[in-house]
Amino acid sequence: QVQLVESGGGLVQAGDSLRLSCLASGLTFSAHALGWFRQAPGKEREFVAYVGWSGGSIKYADSVKGRFTISKDHAKNTVYLQMGSLKPEDKAVYFCAAHGRRYSSTRDYSPDQYPYWGQGTQVTVSS
Repeated sequence: QVQLVESGGGLVQAGDSLRLSCLASGLTFSAHALGWFRQAPGKEREFVAYVGWSGGSIKYADSVKGRFTISKDHAKNTVYLQMGSLKPEDKAVYFCAAHGRRYSSTRDYSPDQYPYWGQGTQVTVSS
């Protein structure tokens, strides 16, 4: 059974930093691409960041490029999202997700390609 457990969310002020973690189990972590997505109230879930199965292919949404960093630690079965220069519009529930295909070389940013999801962690940024 695949499990993804996010942690690290919280309430911060604009300009602050926060690091989210997502611990994975029940899958061959080193074989799967992972993504971070977020969902704000009343909005659809949106792509935030992607890291390929090897950790070498990375992509960010334009809205977070230059402020967020995704990384993958195969030894700890954990994917991180380091968030800096946070803005009130970054407020959302953040989800990590694992791609459905092992060793996928396709950089998929649609939530539909990710069958495995965590429960989410709330990030709130005050102005």
